[in-house]
Amino acid sequence: MIAIYLLFILMLSVFVGFELIRKVPATLHTPLMSGANAISGITLIGALSMAGGESGQWATWLGAAAAFFATVNVVGGYMVTDRMLAMFKKR
Repeated sequence: MIAIYLLFILMLSVFVGFELIRKVPATLHTPLMSGANAISGITLIGALSMAGGESGQWATWLGAAAAFFATVNVVGGYMVTDRMLAMFKKR
């Protein structure tokens, strides 16, 4: 029964997230992604705590995978933000 509630919350968050991002103008997508890097940093901290915890082998592997993907997301986001900011510098 609780899985139905969790599935409902997941579907609702996907719908709300899609609608919010769809209404953002194209010129604001990169700054919005830059702000989302902070959220990925929080995800990275949670993934590291899960990977280093004593929760079991599956939790350790999932935490390590989540830490890897969150790190890729944070680094890639900051690289894109840096390139965007470089476009506004005078030559």
